[in-house]
Amino acid sequence: MEGTQHAVPRTVEDVFIDLKGRRAGLIRALTTGLSFSPLCLHFHVLGDVEKFYQLCDPEKENLCLYGLPNETWEVNLPVEEVPPEIPEPALGINFARDGMQEKDWLSLVAVHSDSWLLAVAFYFGARFGFGKNERKRLFQMINELPTIFEVVAGNVKQPKDQSGGHNRNSKSKSKSNSKMSRQSEIQSKEVKTSPPPADESGEEEEDDEQGAMCGACGDSYDVDEFWICCDICERWFHGKCVKITPAKAMHIKQYKCPSCSNKRARI
Repeated sequence: MEGTQHAVPRTVEDVFIDLKGRRAGLIRALTTGLSFSPLCLHFHVLGDVEKFYQLCDPEKENLCLYGLPNETWEVNLPVEEVPPEIPEPALGINFARDGMQEKDWLSLVAVHSDSWLLAVAFYFGARFGFGKNERKRLFQMINELPTIFEVVAGNVKQPKDQSGGHNRNSKSKSKSNSKMSRQSEIQSKEVKTSPPPADESGEEEEDDEQGAMCGACGDSYDVDEFWICCDICERWFHGKCVKITPAKAMHIKQYKCPSCSNKRARI
């Protein structure tokens, strides 16, 4: 639980670092295997979800999940003092554990954890008098990170490839929340993901029209479905047609479609 051992953040940068540490601890508690680390911008934190599950015994009193600034977490009773030093997490998370599917329960705790992180960050902002521009900058910094819920649900988008190389995530596509975000995502791809306007050359239209259909089932491109591009033949496929999920795609350095894989095997 919170105590005096952690320095109180006083600037926008301090608050953001504090939030990232707490967030990393919460992700560790709610995930298995590899998890997203906001400090290193890639998946490497080993999850503790089994330990977290066991600690949340419904027979115990109201429990809270705390993320700590040093990237650790703990399940504990709420603080006794009123008002608390900082906003308290959701109370009684353990009571719902056995009444829901584990995945749904973890997602519910993740949503409440996201809300708690925002409450803590802007509590510090209010406490130390952040102005309009400072609050806006803090929110923009936080909003650049995937939510804990997105990480737990496996809907995280990999950060942009800064090396300019053939990173798998520069060619993978996941569902966006708005038309504008989908357009900016398409513009950042190294390959085209939709047919060009009618005034472009016929050769480019032919190539892109082929890329706008799934190489497995032949259905047309749909922005609401996850697609993945073969790094060899540069054809696009529905993830479900080639049995690739968004989470699995994040760990693939170079994707080869079934056809190209078979060709390499025959050679």
